Amino acid sequence: MILVTVMYPAAGGTKFDLDYYQSKHIPLVKERWGGHGLKQVQVVKGLSKADGGSAEYQVMALITFGSLDDFKAAGTAHGREIFADIPNFTDSQALVQINEILS
Repeated sequence: MILVTVMYPAAGGTKFDLDYYQSKHIPLVKERWGGHGLKQVQVVKGLSKADGGSAEYQVMALITFGSLDDFKAAGTAHGREIFADIPNFTDSQALVQINEILS
């Protein structure tokens, strides 16, 4: 299993429309990628660091796929549409990390 982590930095001055993200973008991701091995999507909102400082990421999406090949196929099939929707909720540049789920 693969976990794709999409992290939106909490840099000052960036916009992020959490309502749009949850009500429009995430359902779009689920609909388009559901037939391509998408297993689960979780959205988490950064609150703070352990020391009480500001969170480095305002929002993260944790996207689980059956395999790396599934993720690549989903991106090939519908990536352009998914990525074209990003300006509708943020002007921030997301960081994306692909992880292997070990346990």
